[in-house]
Amino acid sequence: MASVIHYTIATEAEKSADFRRVLWTGEKTQLVIMTIPPGGEIGEEVHEDIDQILTFVSGTGEAQISGSKKKVAQGDLVVVPAGTKHNFVNTGPNPLVLYTVYGPPEHADGAVHKTKEEADELEEAGKDEPPTE
Repeated sequence: MASVIHYTIATEAEKSADFRRVLWTGEKTQLVIMTIPPGGEIGEEVHEDIDQILTFVSGTGEAQISGSKKKVAQGDLVVVPAGTKHNFVNTGPNPLVLYTVYGPPEHADGAVHKTKEEADELEEAGKDEPPTE
């Protein structure tokens, strides 16, 4: 029998200062928490075969989806369908904290990226690949 996988997600997200931390990876989805520093951003990207759902825990920012912009704050949720150009920018004075669900997984299981620069370097070097079946 499977055990219960449980997180108090807002608490988990708030206690991590890392840019990206993979909390859980399953066969079809992945749970990741992110902290974007003031003035920072995720960076414009497109996940061709991956849907993404982002829920904002604290801070304020801007969702940029396919050329449209929308302010985001605590409690907001944004869906990014596969193949959609997107970026999320911290527009406030405090960290923009969120958790995101990727389907299928996007990052290496257990990955921790302290900064965006570190995350970008690992991705470019092919060292942040999701598990394969």
